[in-house]
Amino acid sequence: MTNTEFNLYPHQEEALGRLRSGSILYGDVGTGKTFTSLVYYNLNFSGKKLYVITTAKKRDSGDWEDEASIVGITDIVVDSWNNIKNYMDVKNAFFIFDEQRVVGYNTWSKTFIKITAFNKWILCSGTPGDTWSDYIPVFIANGYYRNKTDFVQQHIEYDRFSKFPKIKAYHNQGKLLKLRQNILVRMKMKRHTTRNRKYVNTEYDKKQYKQIQDTRWNPFTEQPILNASEFTSVMRRIVSEEEERQWYAKFIMSIHDRIIVYYNYIYEKTILVKICEELGKPYSMYNGQTHDDIPDTEEWIYLVQYTAGAEGWNCISTDVMMFYSLNYSFKIMEQAEGRIDRLNTPYVELEYFYLTSTSKIDTAVRNAIAKKKKFNRSAFGKEK
Repeated sequence: MTNTEFNLYPHQEEALGRLRSGSILYGDVGTGKTFTSLVYYNLNFSGKKLYVITTAKKRDSGDWEDEASIVGITDIVVDSWNNIKNYMDVKNAFFIFDEQRVVGYNTWSKTFIKITAFNKWILCSGTPGDTWSDYIPVFIANGYYRNKTDFVQQHIEYDRFSKFPKIKAYHNQGKLLKLRQNILVRMKMKRHTTRNRKYVNTEYDKKQYKQIQDTRWNPFTEQPILNASEFTSVMRRIVSEEEERQWYAKFIMSIHDRIIVYYNYIYEKTILVKICEELGKPYSMYNGQTHDDIPDTEEWIYLVQYTAGAEGWNCISTDVMMFYSLNYSFKIMEQAEGRIDRLNTPYVELEYFYLTSTSKIDTAVRNAIAKKKKFNRSAFGKEK
């Protein structure tokens, strides 16, 4: 126990002992990174002004302020990554960068580097990086490299036969492993929950599927399919709009009082809204245009679009989630599952329903997710 007013879990206590300014607090969804980072600040840098850079949804939800008040922090500025440039001139403060957005070397990353040069900081992330290039901003912020050019000269070999910059190999990876080990603080916890995943295979129109595959003709636009991205999107729509999938979705949504439903595309949202109205159940949505809160009623359905709502919120009032279709990214799927798998959830058994099919497109996406990778649409679209 670090404070008499609240308890910390063992994995949080362990992380506190290893954190320093410049660390990445790395933990799965729901491990309590927010609370741990606030306690770390309060114990070590309470004399400095606290700034939190997070997602727009988490900024608007007030979750950071709520947890800060538990720790005893009242003076806190919470803003989104979209506004990070507003804090470039801040000095002698403490920053918590939440929900890793400094992967690669983009505008946010460059601003992040400028801010960290004059302030103490830590970064919270569930997915700190897939490749060594993802760590470039954090390595520079820690003073390991002067700039990106310095990193490239020491570690990257580009493919000179590629039309675009393509990394052929990384060199001196022993040094990179050591540097990453210096900054990564992993939060490992024993969950009290069990994720029960149930895959429901639904039928699809095999004849139409094969016809599109052979002719490369888009039946929705009445035009030839122009590229790999359009091809995969058309194939996914064929299997997603199938009546049997809609029937299973309606059945699952009807037998649970409270359920969160994820979807990818607008046409899937249209299908799900129709089901909600047919069932007569109250429903709310979170997507690029609509930001409804989760209903506070005995029965509800919460429709969430992956891109807009895979992170930055949580729910402990249901133990059921359904995925009308799989997202292309393992990271997004993991983040989505974690919305109900929280430290403070009262549930032990969590139910996840995945609607899929035996089609090549669904099988390929599912295999990529199983391998913890991102589905390659270009490669699939080029297959004949």
